[in-house]
Amino acid sequence: MSVTLKDVAALAGVSRSAVSRTFTEGASVSAKTRSKVEKAAQTLGYSPNALASSLTTGRTKLIGLISNNFHNPIFLEVFDQFTRALQERGLRPLIVNLTDETEPANSVRMLRQYSVDAVIVASSTLPPSFAKAFHDAGVPVVHTFGRSATSPEVHVVGIDNVESGRMAARELLARGYKRIGYLGGPKDATSARDRYRGFMEEVEKHPSIAVSYSFADNYSFEAGRAEMLRLLQGTPAEGYFCGDDILSIGALSALSDHGLKPGIDIGIIGLNDMEMSRWESVALTTIHQPIKQIITSSVDLVEEMLKDPKRYPEARIFPCRVIERGTLRPRP
Repeated sequence: MSVTLKDVAALAGVSRSAVSRTFTEGASVSAKTRSKVEKAAQTLGYSPNALASSLTTGRTKLIGLISNNFHNPIFLEVFDQFTRALQERGLRPLIVNLTDETEPANSVRMLRQYSVDAVIVASSTLPPSFAKAFHDAGVPVVHTFGRSATSPEVHVVGIDNVESGRMAARELLARGYKRIGYLGGPKDATSARDRYRGFMEEVEKHPSIAVSYSFADNYSFEAGRAEMLRLLQGTPAEGYFCGDDILSIGALSALSDHGLKPGIDIGIIGLNDMEMSRWESVALTTIHQPIKQIITSSVDLVEEMLKDPKRYPEARIFPCRVIERGTLRPRP
């Protein structure tokens, strides 16, 4: 049978409430009593029941970690780093898949059933209304990889997607490409629209440059490959900003099928700098998104909100940079 709080109290020679206070964060207990309880717990192999403790403290320490794009391998990196960061701070991640969810109210009800203390919406494709629904329901929320804003309605941590689109266009232009294209993610994703907007703003400064654009069905290898195969049936651009690394890798696969070499026949630049893009067989030139810093900052905000739920929403926007590999022609 499992060791109970009563067993620890009996061995330590203290009351059950003393044992409970010992394992309750912030509760008052003398050093002598704490020492006896911890020694008895170690002897018996006792571990406090986290869910039972939540009934006393009113806090579950559960943090809802929700996303809707599990087809993109970048989220393996994202969830790995998020779960580590939360657990290191004594918080418990609860991963929720919202791939087929379109109604924010349903998501709020689901997370409330688990009595989460806060929510992290880790998605660049879910609309701002998802995070706002949690905020309106009184649940502390951070929208990681959300849309940047000067006066956000919820906490937002991520990058300026409009500027990343400009950056990609500037990079293609600096390499001497005269016909360039944008191959973005799903048209209804704010990240895809913002990257397209920045890309076109920059290109429009150069009237002599021919520009085209298209959108893949989603952020996935298959979608990027399918869209590039379609583009190769006509007259493709000389260089593409694919708007995401996994789309770019799909596009590279399509180029290979046609015997075309990236950086020589057609240039490709992605965004994220995911682990796969660094593989020697891929060597994707891309825009580095500082994912580790974004995740650390998001968890910082969660901790701060747990202390002060009325903390005024802020946007923490991190700069990006181009990582040179082998899928664009060299700069002149």
